[in-house]
Amino acid sequence: MLRQEENALVRFFNSELVRIEPWGKNALRVRVSPEGRLSGKNRALQEKIPDIKAEITVDGDFASIVNGNARATVDKNGKITFYNQKGRVMLEEALRLNPLKTPARFFKPQLMGKYQLTVSFESNPNERIFGMGQYQQPFLNIKGCALELSHRNSQASVPFYISDLGYGFLWNMPSIGEATFGRNITKFKAESTDELDYLIIVDDTPARIEEAYMALVGRAPMMPEFAMGFWQSKLRYRTQDELMAVARKYKELGVPLSVIVCDFFHWPHQGDFRFDYDYFPKPEDMTRELKEMGTELMVSVWPTVEFGSENYHEMLEKGYLIRNDRGPSNHTEFVHPTVFYDATNPGARKFVWDTVRKNYYDKGIRLFWLDEAEPEYMLYDYDNHRYYEGNCAEVGNVYPVNYAQGFYEGLKEAGENEIISLVRCAWAGSAKYGALVWSGDIMPTFDALNDQLRAGLNMAISGIPWWTTDIGGFDYGDPSDDDYKELIVRWFEYATFCPVLRMHGYRAPYIPAEEGATGGGQCYTGGDNEIWSYGDTAYIIMRDHIFLRERMKPYIKEIMQTAHEKGTPPMRPLFYDFPSDARAWDIDTEYMFGPDLLVAPILELGARDRYVYLPLGESWIEVSTGKEYTGGTSITADAPLEAIPLFIRKGGNLKRELFIKEN
Repeated sequence: MLRQEENALVRFFNSELVRIEPWGKNALRVRVSPEGRLSGKNRALQEKIPDIKAEITVDGDFASIVNGNARATVDKNGKITFYNQKGRVMLEEALRLNPLKTPARFFKPQLMGKYQLTVSFESNPNERIFGMGQYQQPFLNIKGCALELSHRNSQASVPFYISDLGYGFLWNMPSIGEATFGRNITKFKAESTDELDYLIIVDDTPARIEEAYMALVGRAPMMPEFAMGFWQSKLRYRTQDELMAVARKYKELGVPLSVIVCDFFHWPHQGDFRFDYDYFPKPEDMTRELKEMGTELMVSVWPTVEFGSENYHEMLEKGYLIRNDRGPSNHTEFVHPTVFYDATNPGARKFVWDTVRKNYYDKGIRLFWLDEAEPEYMLYDYDNHRYYEGNCAEVGNVYPVNYAQGFYEGLKEAGENEIISLVRCAWAGSAKYGALVWSGDIMPTFDALNDQLRAGLNMAISGIPWWTTDIGGFDYGDPSDDDYKELIVRWFEYATFCPVLRMHGYRAPYIPAEEGATGGGQCYTGGDNEIWSYGDTAYIIMRDHIFLRERMKPYIKEIMQTAHEKGTPPMRPLFYDFPSDARAWDIDTEYMFGPDLLVAPILELGARDRYVYLPLGESWIEVSTGKEYTGGTSITADAPLEAIPLFIRKGGNLKRELFIKEN
C-alpha cells in the first residue's frame, strides 16, 4: 500500500494513486489520481530541480518523506499531514471518519470521464493568509474569505498563498473552482479534473518561501529601463494625428514620456491584428518619430475575432478559435459579435504572432497590450467552452499564461531580449513571460483605490511582480470635478511607487462613434486624460512625481534586478521585510517599495494626514521633514495634497535629497 518509488513516496489503495516527491528547495509536490495513473503535466511548475534527495521512511501502514524543512506523513487511512523542521504542523488534511465520514479528497465522477474534486484541510482559525491573486475587495489577509478560482475583468486567480505559520501553498490546478479559507475548514474545489496537484514550501520567512516558489514557476525577465518611467494612455486615441499631438506636447513641456499607448479599435476589424490605415496612415513614421522623442509606442491587441475579419475563416478552418460545446460560438459582443482565439493552441499562438509581426513588429513596434486576457466572456458558462487543451472548466485559468507566452516567444524568436507585455489577467507562471498585469476596468473612487492597494500586494505575494492600475480608475471620471481631481492626484502619487507608473482611463465627456463610420471609427471614446487635463495644481503635482520617478530610476533598476534574479516583488507588504514584527502582519494600508522605502498612500477624500506604523528593528527618516523615528512606533504624518507620507530606512540606498523637488 505504501512504498518508496525512486525519490518519491507512493501510496496505492483501491485504484487511488498518491505520489509525494521533492520539487525544489524545501518543497513537496503532491499528486493524486483516482484511476491510478498520473498525467505527467507540470502545469504552472517548470521542470523539477534535479539532485534533491528526499529522506523516505516506510513503516508498515505509516510513512514519511522529508525534503529540507518540509516533512509529510501518510497514515493508514491515507491522510497527509505536513510539518516544518521543528515538528510543528503546517497543514493537514481534514479526514473526518466516524461519525461524519467525510473524506479529505473527494473525486465526484462526471460525464466524459472527468471528476469534480474537493480537497479539505484542517483550519487554524488564527492563521493569516496572503496571496491568491487579485480580487476586488478590501482585504490583504484573506483568512475568512471565499474566493472564486476563475478570471473576470479585474479579477485574476493566481492560486499561491503564504501563511504566517511558515509555509507557501500552490494549487497547481488550472480548473475553474473555489477556495474557502474558513475558520473551521480550508477547502479547494475544482469543477473538472482527472487528478489533484498541489505543492507546499516550508521555510522560516516569507521572502525565502517566495524566492523558492518563483524559482519553480519562473521569475520575471529584467524589466526594460524605459518601462520604469511614465506611461500615457486614454480611451482612446482615435487617429495618428491625435496620438502624436499628445506625445509632442509632452516633449514641448519637457516632461519625460516613456510609453504612449494606442488603445483598441485602431483596427478595421477585431481579429485583423493591424492598423486601420484610414485613421493611422503611416505607422512607421509614427513609431520612428516617437523613438526619436525617447518614447515607445504600445499597441492594443484583443484576442477577439469578429466574423468579418480577414483572418476569421482561416482561423476557423484550422481550429484556432475557441468553440462551444453547446450552441453557436458567439463569445462576446463589442461593436460586433466575436469569438476568442484559442491561446492554448500552439498553432493559434504562432498564427496570431506571425500576423502581429507582419503588421506591427515589422513597422517598429515592440510593445503589446494584451487586453481581454481572461478571456471576458459575455456569459461565464465555463463548461460550454472548448479549448485545444480541454474544456474551459478543466483548464480555463491557464489562458492568460498562454496568451502572454505567444507574444513572449514570438518576440524572443525575433531577437528581442527586453520583453514586457501589458496583460489584463494572469495565472501562476505568467511572470516568466514578461507579463505586466493591470487591475482591469475598476471604478474611479477612493474605495476602489483602497481595493487596488490590497490587490497589488496580494498579486506580488502570488508571484506577479510587475503590476499596475489605471490611475484614477477606469470607468468613468470627470476631469472638471474637484473631488475627482483630488482622487486622481492621490492615485498618481501612489502609482509613482508601483512597479509601473501608468495613466489610463475612460474620462468624461462621452464621445460617440462617428455616424456612418467604418473600421476604427465605429467605436466611441472618452475625454482627455493627460496630466494637464485636471487643472494647474494637479498638473504640477503629477509632473513633479514623474521627475521624481526619473530620479529614482537607479533604485527602481536595482529592485527590478532583484525581482529578476531572486523573485522578490518590488512592492510588498510590511511583513515581507519585517516578519519578526508581529504588528507588521496586520498592516494593510502601507507597503515597502524595495527594501528601503516605506509608502503610506492617502486613501480618503480630504485627508491631509494619516496614521503610519514604522516597523520594528530599523530607524526611519520621514522624507517631508527629515525627522528620524525609531521603529516599532506609530506617528501621525502630514499629507498635504502634493505629497503622500514616505519614509526611508536609515542606512539603506536611498537618500532624502532624492525626493526634494528640483527647481
